[in-house]
Amino acid sequence: PSTMRDSVNATLSLVYLARLREALGATSEHIEAPPGVTTVGALRGWLAARGGAWAMELAPGRAVRIAVNHDLADADTPVRPGDEVALFPPVTGG
Repeated sequence: PSTMRDSVNATLSLVYLARLREALGATSEHIEAPPGVTTVGALRGWLAARGGAWAMELAPGRAVRIAVNHDLADADTPVRPGDEVALFPPVTGG
């Protein structure tokens, strides 16, 4: 069995909602995650390493919810090629 098949569609769909959409200047993007970015926590850290607004919005301790394929995720949730990952601020009343 070839491992080429995994790398053909090794992209993740990222979707940015609410405040993050404005702060990051993007609504969505397709990325090819580097090796080692296999969990939500690792993905968040990798995106934060872009610097600027990314580092500020995705800093540790900053309130950001993440869903993988429409299910709320935590830092240990795996991300796989083809997944849709949505990043958004927690919904607050008021």
